[in-house]
Amino acid sequence: MEELKREGFRVKAEILDESAIERAIARISFEIIERNKGTDNLCLVGLYSRGAVLAKRIAAKISENEGQEVTVGTLDITPFRDDDKIDRAADSSKIDFDITGKHVVIIDDVIFTGRTARAAIDGLLARGRPTEIQLAALIDRGHRELPIRADYIGKNLPTSRGEKVCVMVREIDGCDKVVIIEKE
Repeated sequence: MEELKREGFRVKAEILDESAIERAIARISFEIIERNKGTDNLCLVGLYSRGAVLAKRIAAKISENEGQEVTVGTLDITPFRDDDKIDRAADSSKIDFDITGKHVVIIDDVIFTGRTARAAIDGLLARGRPTEIQLAALIDRGHRELPIRADYIGKNLPTSRGEKVCVMVREIDGCDKVVIIEKE
């Protein structure tokens, strides 16, 4: 939070607290189990960095409910971005399993324009040919530029383009919450 303040942002509203995030993760986990009829051939791929944290939490919740471990990987979309800020050599992904023939659920913290999801799909297809790719996001803030939608959503949050949604997770930020921030 202090870093955001130094960059000239202020918190406009707190959207989710720790318990609301836990409930959203539980709901997404149950929906994934239901749609995929269990955990056979299911794997989760979290987008670096907060999506990766959420993917591990969702996998733990699925495992708790189904009694079966779910394979989890992390994907760095940097080499697959479509803008000119690309370091194609950098790729810190950790997907040490075959995704071919699997039901892969991409996990992200916020879906906004759809460009990150598009890059994630490219990143997955460069590694194999899944049977199906699904998308889960803790927050859907709208404003799509591409025809992409999330299959699983923790919370729909209409925002203006001038606002920014900030997802904080205790593993990285020391606390769990989702806030809307804006320039001061």
